Amino acid sequence: MPLELRREDVLVSTEWLAERLGDPSLRILDCRYYFDGRDPYHEYRQGHIPGAIYFDWDAALSDPNHPVEFMMAPPERVAAELGRHGVGDEHLIVTYDDEGGHFGARVWLVLTRYGRGHQVRILEGGWTKWLAEGRPVSTEEAPVVPARFTLTADAHPELIATLDDVLQAMNTAEAVILDVRRLSEYTGEEVRSRRGGHVPGAIHRFWQENLDWDGDRTFKSPEEIRARHEAVGVTPDTPVITYCQGGVRAAHAALALLLAGYRNVRVYEGSWAEWGNRDDVPVETGPPDRT
Repeated sequence: MPLELRREDVLVSTEWLAERLGDPSLRILDCRYYFDGRDPYHEYRQGHIPGAIYFDWDAALSDPNHPVEFMMAPPERVAAELGRHGVGDEHLIVTYDDEGGHFGARVWLVLTRYGRGHQVRILEGGWTKWLAEGRPVSTEEAPVVPARFTLTADAHPELIATLDDVLQAMNTAEAVILDVRRLSEYTGEEVRSRRGGHVPGAIHRFWQENLDWDGDRTFKSPEEIRARHEAVGVTPDTPVITYCQGGVRAAHAALALLLAGYRNVRVYEGSWAEWGNRDDVPVETGPPDRT
């Protein structure tokens, strides 16, 4: 069954959270993460939303035994990790980062796949908006009391695409393949796997452009998100498969599309970490045909 989302099912405002700080029914997860050498735990200790728990989403939600980087951990591991971080079945999870929900969207995707998406909210604008508004900041590490968290395996498998699904879409055009990485990754100028480039026929739509990136990093309106995709022929009734390097930006792009009224959206879980490291699938390089 297609997943139908309203903004209030996924997003909460800084005002909403500020009014609920200290609420025992909430678990606030600081999901900041960096690829530039910064230590997110150090950033957390320098300042975070009061009561927030530092959450290394990669270590907690990725499968350390899978040969492809960032593939989702099995539900029992995810449940154990969340419980270890003090998240119980009774809690509403609020995630934030400083990239407009980039990493919070990955938490949302994993938990939605495993049947707990209704229990996750992303702080719209995240740490960026929170700081800009002068809201309270703490340097005290929040105490963690282990809890019991349960998950159902593959409650929403329709959210996930495999390499075979992408190959089928490439060969039949039954779904649009949407590359949401930086343009330099798409063209092959920037290489983060054994091979650079993109899936043949993939359309490029940079994920950050679904956000007011240079402002408070909130989501653009559904109308704006639809317009930027319709400009390249991707309408709300178009089946879409998003991909990036590790299925994280792709999760954010998929969420943006779902919030904009798209109903048939999947995330290629392996993304370029899988495709770009294989020699038995085709790769194209160069600029997109449609911009």
